[in-house]
Amino acid sequence: MQPILFQLGPLTVRYYGLMYVTALLVAIALLRYDAKRYALSPERMVDLAFYTFLAGIIGGRLYYVVLRWDYYGANLLKIFAIWEGGMAIHGGLIGGLLGIWWFARLIKVPALRLADMVAPTASLGHAFGRFGNFMNGDAHGYPLRSQWLPEWLRHFPDWMGVTFPLSSPAGRQFGNTLLHPVMLYELVLNVLGFCLLWGVRKRPVFASVPGRLVGLYFIYYAAVRSFTSLFRADDLYIGPFRAPHAISVVMVLIGLGLLWRRGRTPAA
Repeated sequence: MQPILFQLGPLTVRYYGLMYVTALLVAIALLRYDAKRYALSPERMVDLAFYTFLAGIIGGRLYYVVLRWDYYGANLLKIFAIWEGGMAIHGGLIGGLLGIWWFARLIKVPALRLADMVAPTASLGHAFGRFGNFMNGDAHGYPLRSQWLPEWLRHFPDWMGVTFPLSSPAGRQFGNTLLHPVMLYELVLNVLGFCLLWGVRKRPVFASVPGRLVGLYFIYYAAVRSFTSLFRADDLYIGPFRAPHAISVVMVLIGLGLLWRRGRTPAA
């Protein structure tokens, strides 16, 4: 694994950035494909994807920087070095939702309706991002038999472990030790999440009430991240708590609230 795909003169193409661009293009294609089902213009979907993506990038970076201010406060220029990694999915979700809300007001469409459209693409886009993390050697896991892992998570075969270059964040922290490829765990689970959301999106129970599909996404991803965080060596913290675990509780509560929503009662 190495972060650079190729260099052409002064141009450096990194896997991390390439995965973000790929995620955006795939999201545009899927949103355009589904636009007519929501009675929306396919051309508008390019704008929706762009604004959601941009707001998600800003939110993800700000969230990460705030929770790592001990480092970035002393290295202010590093705040802008997003190609080195340092994004937080929960901040990205908050930023993306704000982008959806703003765009919904702009085109006068219910925000939850747009959020339902974006939910499957968010899960798939996150999978692309995790491959970028894998090539970067960040968002990495603990050693296979780490003392920090619960006893029941210490019995994995060596073939499941990965060593990262010493120049990567994982390599600098753990050297040549076999680590959990937690980015790949989450990649697979996010692809499964996309398949779930894409598969149920047309079912009446989800299609009839705006917000239910994104509610399902919140609950699913909260479960995924709560599990994969058990393996993460570089998680952010809010006080004594892992930030993903704390935020996942909020996501589940919001998700349940959205799933519980009722459709409009027809007039008598």
